[in-house]
Amino acid sequence: MDRQLNFAVEFESRMVSGAMPPESPLVMLPQDLERRPPPQRRFWLDPAVLYARFILLTVTLGVTAYGTYQMLQVVRFASATLLQGLMIFFFAVSLGWIAFAAGSVIAGASKRRESYSLRPVARPDAGKALTAIVMPIYNEDPLRTTAALQAMAEGLARLDVADPVLADSGSANAAFANAAFEIVVLSDSTDANAWIRETIAIDRLRKALANVMPVWYRRRWQNTARKSGNIEEFLRHWGGRYEHMLVLDADSLIDAPTLMRLACAMQADPELGILQTAPQLIGAQTFFGRLQQFAACVYGPVITRGLAAWSGDSGNYWGHNAIIRVAAFAESCGLPPLRGRKPFGGFVLSHDFVEAALMRRAGWKVRMATELGGSWEESPPSLIDIAIRDRRWAQGNLQHGKIIGAAGLRFASRLHLGIGIMSYLSSPLWLVMLGIGFALALQSHLIRPEYFNHDFQLFPTWPRFDVELMMALFWFSMFVLLIPKMLGLARGLLSKRIRHGSGGVIGVGASVLFEVLLSAMYAPVLMFIQCAHVFDILVGRDSGWKPQRRDAGGTTWAEAWHYHRKHMLVSGVTAVICWFLSPALLAWVSPALLGLFLSVPLSRASGSAWLSRALERLALLRTPEEVERPQVMLRRQALLASAVPLPADGLQHLARHREARLTHLNCNLPRPEQPRGEPDPHAFTAEQKLKDARSLEEALAWLTPVERVEIAGDARLLNQLSLLPDVPRTAYLV
Repeated sequence: MDRQLNFAVEFESRMVSGAMPPESPLVMLPQDLERRPPPQRRFWLDPAVLYARFILLTVTLGVTAYGTYQMLQVVRFASATLLQGLMIFFFAVSLGWIAFAAGSVIAGASKRRESYSLRPVARPDAGKALTAIVMPIYNEDPLRTTAALQAMAEGLARLDVADPVLADSGSANAAFANAAFEIVVLSDSTDANAWIRETIAIDRLRKALANVMPVWYRRRWQNTARKSGNIEEFLRHWGGRYEHMLVLDADSLIDAPTLMRLACAMQADPELGILQTAPQLIGAQTFFGRLQQFAACVYGPVITRGLAAWSGDSGNYWGHNAIIRVAAFAESCGLPPLRGRKPFGGFVLSHDFVEAALMRRAGWKVRMATELGGSWEESPPSLIDIAIRDRRWAQGNLQHGKIIGAAGLRFASRLHLGIGIMSYLSSPLWLVMLGIGFALALQSHLIRPEYFNHDFQLFPTWPRFDVELMMALFWFSMFVLLIPKMLGLARGLLSKRIRHGSGGVIGVGASVLFEVLLSAMYAPVLMFIQCAHVFDILVGRDSGWKPQRRDAGGTTWAEAWHYHRKHMLVSGVTAVICWFLSPALLAWVSPALLGLFLSVPLSRASGSAWLSRALERLALLRTPEEVERPQVMLRRQALLASAVPLPADGLQHLARHREARLTHLNCNLPRPEQPRGEPDPHAFTAEQKLKDARSLEEALAWLTPVERVEIAGDARLLNQLSLLPDVPRTAYLV
């Protein structure tokens, strides 16, 4: 009892504001999507944006009209069957989708150079604006997240952004009175081990940045609305403290000059609500990660530049690596729950697109700084990891069907939402078109043509199918599809930085060719995966919330077989049917079937670190960041290499280390009180198990994951756990 009392007294004596600064509430109410808000600012369209939209519209409509006309010539439209009519319709929709992508990158050529990239590095006025570097996390590796935050903070310190003024008051926060940035980590972690590791890592980060900038940490008990709810709750309690927030993902990395330019851009333009960077991919350790990383390096800039050209002040927000005006966000971006049941109803999953649309609806500018540079993120390591992440994104984007018609949205904002929806519906459309083509081939093989369709017809109606025109139309479609890649290649060859970092002209050209071939192999597999996702959503299955794997990991043969055996079966059965119908038909569909048939080895190879290293030695799929690594990335790697490992069992560590226990409790806000008459059953059962246990090992073996969380958040239960011996007392009597 004395030990328990002493611990409680020591904990109370060491209590400070610790976890978070004093509350500074900000009102953030859910928006009414059915009512147009009163106009607050006028919208002005830049002539350059109008010109870019003219190019986009002309290319999209022109290519679609030409391709559809040629398709009508392939099949005599006047006598077309229902299947042929459906084939023409789905072909027109699919061609229009790829024509839109081509028109967007062509429109990007009209975009002027951004001022953000040309502006000299300057210090933000700390007296005017305080920026929160916000990192929401969910069961992540805290060593990786805190290493990234420390590297960014130290970079700012080297550029004299954080200028602490020591005070005589002794307050832990007085040293940061004039700092322009503060770090805020917002945890939604539900695993006790992840939570405890976070508090240990945050304590280390605070000590490392003691004279640089404040580090705040808050874990919430209820994961309402996931990431968007996490940020909204932060703003409702502490949003009034900050002028801007720079939102990161757990794998984000931004260098100090870019951080400063973002903050200065917000101060320079009081009507700017969101400024989104165009993050590049870094740190790929697997074959599939390297493939994505190279594609983002070479093709990504022309795609984002085109997007920014026709968006203008109605740009998009991707949920991370962007700076946001806090008051404007709170005023206009509260997300209401959607009507209906999951997966289409409930909380908004892909919140970022919607927040950008609502911000623009309220009259704030939403811009994309595509040439700023210095902004990075990481990609999932394998094909299966991409599929797992894509499932949640698919549901979130299809949810936008309930939002795209919201009152008062700008046309460009509706277009962004429509692009998100179409990016997942395009796969089922392609599959339906292939199915119709297969049905037409089956029909022509099994059903005898009827040459005399009408009474008293003197001359037969010969079936018509222009093979040469169809081949020309196929190559035309492939050309349109590859326009973004060709423009990306041209830009890469003209860029000294990319040529130097990617193996010269030969290296860039060979890497692009290799990427195109591999992407063609993976494309049908990804098409089937996305079709399965859409089907799951349409039948009412919710995606859930799973943490992402960010390390190299790898894919075993068993995992690849379990995930892709259906793809191999579909391709094998289809190939056999095509062979019996017509060997020529099999040759026609073999490119798509080959990728599906090889889906298991392709998936296994996607997570291979050995294959990635082999390609790096050959200077294939290499990016400039691998040749000349950014300073912030080198610092993060050095911090990770020198980091002291975190405990495997967090509760066991807290039970045996008093200082760690005190630090953990001091690093968290008090748990919200339970309503009267509604005791938490998990806390009750956890306490009873601690009373019954004869040793620490026995107690830890009995506790469920939820009960472990209850103990980790309760000082009394933690102390009770610490009093248990390592072995049962009865063992000493034997």
